[in-house]
Amino acid sequence: MALAHSKARREAIFCLVAAICVIADQATKALAREYLVPGEAVPFIPGVLDLRITVNTGAAFSMGEGLSWLFALIAIVVVVALAIAIWRTGDLPVSLCVFAGVIAGGAVGNLIDRVAAGGVVDFFSTAFMDFPIFNVADVCIDVGVVLGFIGYIAWDRKRAALADEADGDGA
Repeated sequence: MALAHSKARREAIFCLVAAICVIADQATKALAREYLVPGEAVPFIPGVLDLRITVNTGAAFSMGEGLSWLFALIAIVVVVALAIAIWRTGDLPVSLCVFAGVIAGGAVGNLIDRVAAGGVVDFFSTAFMDFPIFNVADVCIDVGVVLGFIGYIAWDRKRAALADEADGDGA
C-alpha cells in the first residue's frame, strides 16, 4: 500500500508541476501578445534581457522552420514517454518527477501554441549577446533536461552503490 501511495504521489507531483509550467507559460505568452509590439524591444532587465515578441514555426534557433507538425509530434511523444516512465518506475525519486513535470509542462506549453497558432510565441531576448528569442516553456524544457540529467546520474549511481552493497553482504 505504501508503494501505491508513493507512486500516486509521484504521478500527482508530475502532473501538478507540468500544469503549473503550462499555466505560467501560457499566461506570459498572453501578456506578451497583449502588450508587446512586433519589432519593438522593451528592456526587462536593462543590458541583460529585453522583451521582443516573435512567432517561431521551427524549433530552437529557428531550425526546422515550417515543421510545427513534427515538433508537435515530438512533444507528444516526449510527454507520453515521461508519463510512462513516472508510472512504471517504482522507486523514482520525487525530484526526478518534478524535473520530468517541468519538461512535460514546457513541451505542452509550446505544443498548445503549435496546435492553436501554427507557431510558438517567443518574447525573451538577450540584450548582451545575439541569442535566439525564447519563452517560459523553453526555459522549463532546458532547465528540466539539465537538472533531470544530473538528478538521474546521481540516482543511478546511488542505486548501483546500494546494489553493490547488497551483493557484498550476501557473499
